[in-house]
Amino acid sequence: MTDKIQEIQKRVQASREDIIQFMLEIVEIPSMDSQLKDVGERIAKEMNKLGFDEVRFDKMGNIMGRIGNGKRVIVYDSHVDTVGIGDPTEWKWDPFKGKIEDGILYARGACDEKGSTPGMIYGLAMARDLGLLDGWTAYYFGNMEEWCDGIAPNTFVEVDPKVKPDFVVIGEPTKMLVYRGHKGRLEMKVTAKGRSAHAASNHLGDNAIYKLLPIIAGIRDLEPKLGDHEFLGHGKITVSDMHVKTPSINAVPDEAIIFIDRRMTFGETKEMVKRQVEDLIPAEFKDTVKLEELFYDEPSYTGFVFPVDKYFPAWALDEDHALVQAGQLARKTIGLSEAPSSKWNFSTNGIYWAGKAGIPSIGFGPGDEETAHTVRDSVSLEDMVKATEFYAILPSLIMG
Repeated sequence: MTDKIQEIQKRVQASREDIIQFMLEIVEIPSMDSQLKDVGERIAKEMNKLGFDEVRFDKMGNIMGRIGNGKRVIVYDSHVDTVGIGDPTEWKWDPFKGKIEDGILYARGACDEKGSTPGMIYGLAMARDLGLLDGWTAYYFGNMEEWCDGIAPNTFVEVDPKVKPDFVVIGEPTKMLVYRGHKGRLEMKVTAKGRSAHAASNHLGDNAIYKLLPIIAGIRDLEPKLGDHEFLGHGKITVSDMHVKTPSINAVPDEAIIFIDRRMTFGETKEMVKRQVEDLIPAEFKDTVKLEELFYDEPSYTGFVFPVDKYFPAWALDEDHALVQAGQLARKTIGLSEAPSSKWNFSTNGIYWAGKAGIPSIGFGPGDEETAHTVRDSVSLEDMVKATEFYAILPSLIMG
């Protein structure tokens, strides 16, 4: 194994400029609102250059590449869509061309999550060339995640290519640590119905906004009472958006909706979470205020629709799980300092892979999630290249 890792490191250094150039080119291609076609074609070009056995888009429009036909199946999951850039004046550089300063690439998607794609693709190709994928079928899966995490892997297993992997590695930023879980989530909305009237005669109306005020205050005060877990941490709840329907700004609104993001830790069920919010609706408003789970059925850019509810279970692997241990051994083998496994604060495709499908999954990627979705979106180029070594060596270290 010492000879193998030395050869991997030699090959990674020889490919360093190619890996970095590939990264610069994929961040330069906008892929907001799940529009993956252009960046997917660029990624496909690199996989074809490296000799992947199969390279194609799936029905949803995600890009995938396969190496091998072994009985054991591993998927490297990297979402390559991004959020938008927000207010352009907040950026001090072009968010797509980015800038490199002190070895750090600042660009939209650098951290979240294009930074794992070059290492995954080059790492798998190197593992194949060194015989480290014998007995494996390995997939790179560049997918859309930002608007509904978990939907892309759901289609991977159930629609196209209809493969349930044995193991998954998620490339979301982990600061080059092994991550083994995160909280789940339930997205909900509360709709209040009222009666419109002219603002000059507001006594004739029934203001829908006012019906939501006690619920909003209750949500604000609810968090200290939520569940806790020694690894995943405390539950969270936030009113994340509000829509109002009104004939004009000089009228009493006849409908108001709040959207709720509820982060769930272990020990919290979907039924419990819904009941906590329903209990905040005053008795006198029960007939005109309703709680609903959110549902995702937006078509992808290919027109593909895969309806799912927006419930995402919490998940975590045990520290002594074979995949976690392999990840830790891979870190040590490539020369990273020992560090305990950890977890994400945000949500990933792990909510489907591990949370719904029960597939053992870990996270490993360059970048710090705290820069995700900000104008500081960034990744260390040194870490991005180094991650290639991890992705190359990992499959050969997985026991069981």
